[in-house]
This record gives sequence, C-alpha cells and structure tokens, in this order.
Amino acid sequence: MGTWGVAMARVLPLVGARYIVPLLPPALPLASVPVPLPCYNQLSHFKLDRHAVNATHSPSYRRIVAKAGTSVLTGRSDHLDTAILSRLVEQLAALHGEGREVLLVTSGAVAAGRQALGQPRERRDVPFRQMLAAVGQGRLMHLYQELFARHGIVVAQALLTRADITYRQGYLNVRDTLLGLLEAKVVPIINENDVVASEELGEEVFGDNDTLSALVSNLVDADLLVMLTDIAGLYTADPATHPEAQLIPRVERVDDLIDEVAASEERHAWSRGGITAKLQAARLATSWGGAVVIARGNREDVLLEAAAGKEVGTYFCPTGNKVESRLRWLMSGLSTRGEIRVDDGAARALRTLGRSLLPAGVREVIGDFERHDVVAIADGQGQRIGCGVANYSAKDIAAIKGMHSARIQEALGHRYGDEVVHRNNLVVM
Repeated sequence: MGTWGVAMARVLPLVGARYIVPLLPPALPLASVPVPLPCYNQLSHFKLDRHAVNATHSPSYRRIVAKAGTSVLTGRSDHLDTAILSRLVEQLAALHGEGREVLLVTSGAVAAGRQALGQPRERRDVPFRQMLAAVGQGRLMHLYQELFARHGIVVAQALLTRADITYRQGYLNVRDTLLGLLEAKVVPIINENDVVASEELGEEVFGDNDTLSALVSNLVDADLLVMLTDIAGLYTADPATHPEAQLIPRVERVDDLIDEVAASEERHAWSRGGITAKLQAARLATSWGGAVVIARGNREDVLLEAAAGKEVGTYFCPTGNKVESRLRWLMSGLSTRGEIRVDDGAARALRTLGRSLLPAGVREVIGDFERHDVVAIADGQGQRIGCGVANYSAKDIAAIKGMHSARIQEALGHRYGDEVVHRNNLVVM
C-alpha cells in the first residue's frame, strides 16, 4: 500500500518552521514580474471541474526544482534503481537542453550506503544511518555524475543542513553558489547532509527532503517545484480503501482547501516523507510565489509534462506574489542599514538594464554597514532607486568607489566579486 493524500484534515504544523528564511529573488523591475496563474477551487465540495482544469495555462517555467525521494529512486526496494535514475536524468537533461535552469534535490544516500555494505534494514538508529549516508553519498553522486556526463552536462554537489540557511549570511552564501552554478550551466544536485544533520535521520521527520526542496525553491526563486513520489498526487480519500477516490488535479490554497491530512499514512521503511510533508512543502513554496506539482515519479516524461504545463498529478497554484515577498524583506525600512548613492550612468543601468552595481558607479556611501547587510541605493539627488544586499562593507565600498572592479583586490587586499551589489540580490523600485 503506497502513501496517499486526502483532503479531510487540518494541515499539521510545519516541521522545522523556525528555519524559514526570507525570500531574496533575482532583481526584476516590478512591472516585469509575471502575474500569478489563475486558479480554480476544486475542493469546496469535492467537485472536480475537468473543463476548468484542462483550460488552464501555458506557463513558461525558466527555473525548475525537481525533488526525488527514496521511494522513487529505489522503486520501493532496498537499493537504488539505476534505470529509474537514468530516466530521471534524461528528463532533466532534456529540460537543460531547452535552455531551462534545473536543480535536483535528491535522497538516496542511506539506501546507497546500505546497498554498498549489504547491511540489513532492521537497524534504524541515527549513528548507523549517518554511517550509511557517509558511505552512500559519494556513490550516489558518482552515479549522477556518470549519468549526466552521457548528456554532456556537468553537475555539482551541494550538501546542506537547515542550519546552513537559518541565518542570512549562510542563506546568501548558499544562494550565491547555486545561482553561480546555474549561470555556468551546471546542474546542482542537492541533498541533506545526513552525516551531521541528526534531526533529518531521527524521529522528527524532515520530510525526505520535501521541506528542503521548498527551501531550495525559495533560495533560487524557482518558478516550479516538482515533487516526484510513488503516488499520482493528492486524492479526495484513501484510494486503497475508497475505490471512488478521485485524484485532485488542481489546488488553489493548501491552508484554505485542505482541511485534514490523514493522521496515519503508511510509508516505506526507509522513506521519511509522506503526503503531509509534501503538503507542508507545497504550502511553503506556493506562498513564496512558485508553482508546485506533486506527481508519480515513474510516470513517463513526468518532468517534461509538468514543465510544459500539462495536466499531471496535482498542481498547486502560487498563492504569494514574488514582488510582495521581495518587498517584505528588501524594501522594508527595517532591514536597511545604510545608503549607497550612484552616478547617473549607474542609475540608468540599474533602472533600465537590470545591471549589477559596480564600484565605478558609486559616488557616496552613507551609514555604517557590514557585508551582506541590506542597503538603499539612490541616485545623486537622493532619489531611491531600490534596495539590495551589499557585497562589501561600507568601509570597503568607500575605499573602492569610482574604481574599476579589476582594482578591488589591490585596494582592499581581498575580493568578494566585481559587484558592490549583484543584480541577483537587488530589487529596483
């Protein structure tokens, strides 16, 4: 019997909610941010309007996060299924070939370690599972590396713990790394660092990387999160006991429309996720302005269909607005630590061209702030242009203002990049 979803109970409190960090998406002029897709309420009386569902949208998802859990990668066995991983990689490679940016959040390190050592499944204590993860993570990554290499794609490993993105500096460091990899056309492969993250392996379920996938979507401002699982999506009842249960193709709001989640759901012995964790992740990702799809991982071309906006699994509509999320943190006066005034050329480049702010365009630094603090950016007359995250401290920027970026190392003795404020960490009003 597989894990199943129901629309019957209140969504349980978010596991690890204290680790949520504010959204910091790439800079876009406010007028250019896409309008959220229209949504239809299918769940008010459990009536599914198929006509409304089929006449929905033709989205253009540029940045996509795919999440594959243990039960998908193992085919619900006790070892990784190379054929399943190969089909997953083929789809990601196809999306990559279309010019889309893709990231993979993967489980499977413990299963790979268990397979390598031939250990029995009965033992579940945290130190033992951490040992298996240490053995298996390299093997898992090597397998992905070989599979992506067949398509001429370079991959990168990112092992994260929730503590890594709890604080703003760690959050921004991880974000900058992931965005840099995407800019270099590299596919990031992300997993929870099970060797040190005991809460992920213990009884307090993190969700088999479900919540991590939502946080990664937030980190990179993804347009779409696809959570691949061993069920077709969210159902109106347990299909194992209710043959009349229907797949719910579209959900407008998790909080408003999903009244209850089954208190008991059968999970695979080595899978920590479930429909509850996936709904919690969907609630997070949609509240930050992204779309979410929960679908069966072994469905043919499931990622390609989801990326094309086709009806597959259960689609969760974005409930937040990316501009509003941006304003909540970057544009709030509470977070601004100082001000950078720029010359006319830099002001024009920021306002109309979406460029980064370079030291050559800086005229004046006001206030005392540190690297990674939020600062206001204004033109020479003091008119606010926007807000962003400073890549250097106020003291450093004052020392390099007006300089060419090539002279930063010489002037400061260190270098954090060419930009005073990178366009990925900038919002223009």
